Amino acid sequence: MSIAPATDARKPAATSDFLPLQGTDYVEFYVGNAKQAAHYYKSAFGFQSIAYSGPETGNKDKVSYVVRQNKLTFVFTTALRPGHPVAEHTNLHGDGVKVIALRVDDATSAWRETTSRGGKSCMEPTTIADKWGDVTLSGIHTYGDTVHLFIERKNYRGAFMPGFREWRTHYNPASTGLLYVDHCVGNVGWNQMNPWVSFYEKVMGFTNILSFDDKDISTEYSALMSKVMSNGNGFVKFPINEPAEGKKKSQVEEYLEFYKGEGVQHVALATADIVDTVTQLRDRGVEFLQVPTSYYDELPGRVGAIDEDLEPLKQLGILVDRDEEGYLLQIFTKPVEDRPTVFFEIIQRKGAKSFGKGNFKALFEAIEREQSARGNL
Repeated sequence: MSIAPATDARKPAATSDFLPLQGTDYVEFYVGNAKQAAHYYKSAFGFQSIAYSGPETGNKDKVSYVVRQNKLTFVFTTALRPGHPVAEHTNLHGDGVKVIALRVDDATSAWRETTSRGGKSCMEPTTIADKWGDVTLSGIHTYGDTVHLFIERKNYRGAFMPGFREWRTHYNPASTGLLYVDHCVGNVGWNQMNPWVSFYEKVMGFTNILSFDDKDISTEYSALMSKVMSNGNGFVKFPINEPAEGKKKSQVEEYLEFYKGEGVQHVALATADIVDTVTQLRDRGVEFLQVPTSYYDELPGRVGAIDEDLEPLKQLGILVDRDEEGYLLQIFTKPVEDRPTVFFEIIQRKGAKSFGKGNFKALFEAIEREQSARGNL
């Protein structure tokens, strides 16, 4: 599931979409301790246990835990031996996103179409099977060490995919109302945004639906630029950020320094009731960025009438912005790793297709306060 297709004249027609995507299949994180990471996302974010792969399933060099909440699936993978590629990844980057897996009807066609247009293969079409059916996977490289896998699972009825077994546990906390991936944001290096925009246009058939320059996303001290890439049906969106000149170090520069390269900055998670979801997340220990209460003094005049009461939004620090099609509510966690890298956005769309341009200044000033506390501004 994803948000409804955007109504944008620049969106390619469905008949010309050579890479039809059904949405995000899963996001895989390479981490230092997959068991503990899975437990954290269950207890703090409300995911449930789904599947496990490791020595007991014939996988001798790494373990993976799969958790799910509605149509949102995360995979946490850890190496069991030094020198393994997963261990090298976490040693360099810390915990972070390795795979953004995209659901397709034909993984072989997806691989052929993207590699024929210049995509660098990371996995040729491979079919794996067990008693529950078969899954075909293929994939290409994208920015940094991140990869896109194309997942064809129309013939599979198991918990996750072959090589995994059902992960049964007595501890499965209640959902917090998270629904699906709204978008994934990538941070790239200086002058690399436009080359990666071209990559998504040429290799994957995406369209640049929104652009923000350093005048749109700036504070007194720092700035960045961003372009939002969307696939043909609007189900998959990838904003791409790069640093811009400023008096001090931007959030993108801090990320690049501590992640040691380009990668996924944050994953936006959709909800149908952001007040309830954020209340539950906060009660479970998730920490969020906070904006000054003065932000809410100007809110009614800036966004007009909304369905929600203003006081709960103010108490929780939820931001609001409006575009020509409606409004959205959003809030951002603090980094969820020890390195100031990966974080999450919680978003509720009430018709809006945009990304909160009116909140950029307040949001990035809040990020700068955190950077300053870390001594990284």
